[in-house]
Amino acid sequence: MKSRLIAFITLLLGCITSVSAQSLVDDQIDSLSRNHKFIYIDGKPDAAAMKTELDSLSMVMLNFYYDQFRNFSDPNVPYFMFVSKDANLAMGLGGAVRMRAYYDWDGAQPSPGFAPYLIPMNPDPASMKHFATTPSGTCLFFRVVGVHKLVGEYQLYVEANFNGYQGRDLHLKKAYAIINNVTVGYASSTFSDPAAVPPTVDAQGPNNKLSATSTLIRYMPTIKDRWVLAVSAETPATAIAVDGVNTKKADSWIPDWAAFAQYQWGKGQHIRFSGIVRTLSYRDLVSEKNHNIAGWGVMASSVSHPISPLTLYLTASYGKGYAGCGGDLACSNYDLVGNPDKPGELYAPASFGWCAGVQYNFRPNLFVSANVSQTRYLPQHDVAPDEYKYGIASAVNIFWNPTPRVQFGAEYDFGMRRNFSGHHRSGQRVGAMCQFSF
Repeated sequence: MKSRLIAFITLLLGCITSVSAQSLVDDQIDSLSRNHKFIYIDGKPDAAAMKTELDSLSMVMLNFYYDQFRNFSDPNVPYFMFVSKDANLAMGLGGAVRMRAYYDWDGAQPSPGFAPYLIPMNPDPASMKHFATTPSGTCLFFRVVGVHKLVGEYQLYVEANFNGYQGRDLHLKKAYAIINNVTVGYASSTFSDPAAVPPTVDAQGPNNKLSATSTLIRYMPTIKDRWVLAVSAETPATAIAVDGVNTKKADSWIPDWAAFAQYQWGKGQHIRFSGIVRTLSYRDLVSEKNHNIAGWGVMASSVSHPISPLTLYLTASYGKGYAGCGGDLACSNYDLVGNPDKPGELYAPASFGWCAGVQYNFRPNLFVSANVSQTRYLPQHDVAPDEYKYGIASAVNIFWNPTPRVQFGAEYDFGMRRNFSGHHRSGQRVGAMCQFSF
C-alpha cells in the first residue's frame, strides 16, 4: 500500500508544469469575476478615485474564485455588491437556485448522492429503478469584505443550504470570519482540498472526497506568493462504532489538529500535502476504563493546467481513524471499530482512497470531464463477510454556461461495491442539473 501512495505522489509531482498561456478555466473565471454591479451606499467618489477603487474591488472579486477552499459547486460572487464611498467596505447577498434530477437502475440507492457504499447488495425487486428530483444545494449567502486601520483586511461569510429534510430545510453550511491570515468559525477543514475535487453533477462527488466542515481556528500565511502554509485546531466530530453493551462512546476532549503545506505555481494550480491528528475516545464497559486512541491521516492533492484547455485533478489519502472526515466510509462508523477477539476493545482501522480526474474545455464556458475514484477499507482483524471492502466510483459529465449566471450539466455515474466475501454489485445513474446564480 505504501508503494502505491509513493507512486501516486510521484505522479502528482510530475504534473507540475509551468505554462505561460492562461487556461480556458481562467478565462471563464475572468468572465465570472466581471459579472457584478457595484452600488455605492453613501455617495460616489470622484472619477479618478472610483477607477482605482473599482480596480481594487475587481481584484477582490477575482480572488474569491481562487480561494484555497473553493469547490466547483460553490456559489458565484453576488451580482450586487454594496460599496462604501471610500471602498473600505463591500458587502453582498447572493445565492443559487439549483435543481437536480436523477434516474437509477439496476438497484436504486436510497440517497440523492451517488455513493458505492450505499449500493444495495440484495436489492428489493420493487426498487430496481428510481426517478427523483431535488432542490438540494440551493443556497443563500452573505459576504462582507473590508479594510480597517486597526485590524487590517477582513472578511465575513455566512452560507446556508437547502439540504435538510427532503432537501428543503435550510441548514447552516459555513459561517466564518477571516482577519488577515487567521480564520475563525465554521469552515472547511484544513484537512481537505476542495479545489482539487473534479466537477460533478452529483452532490456526493468522488467516493474518496474529504469534505468535512468544522468549527476551527486556522492560521494560513502565504510566503512569497508560491508557498501557502496552514495549521488549525478543529472541533472533533467522531464516527465510532459502539454497541452499548461492551463499549460506549466517550466525550471528545482534545481538538483535532490539521495542517498543510502547498506549493503554487500559477492561478488555481498547486500541489498540497495535508495531515490530521485526532484523539478518539471511548469507554470499555467490560473493564470499566476510558481509552484514547490516536487517529491520523495524510493526503496529497493537486490541480493543474498542463495545457490551456486541460485541467488535471489528483488526490490520494491514507491513515487510521480518519474515515469520518469524508468519502465512502463516512456513510457509517469507521473511526473506531470493535476487535472481535477482545470484547470491549476498539481500534482505529486503516483506509486508503484516491481519485484522478480530467477536464477538457472546448470553450471557456463549455467543458467535459471524467473522474474515477476508489476507497479501500483495511481492517487489522477479521470482519463479517458482508462488510464493505472497497468501492469504485466513476463519472462522465458535461457543463455549459450559456451566460455567466446560468449553468446546465448532465452526468453518467457508475459505481461498484465489493464485500469481503467477494460478493459485489454495481449501480448506475444518470443525472441532470440546472443552476441560476445571483
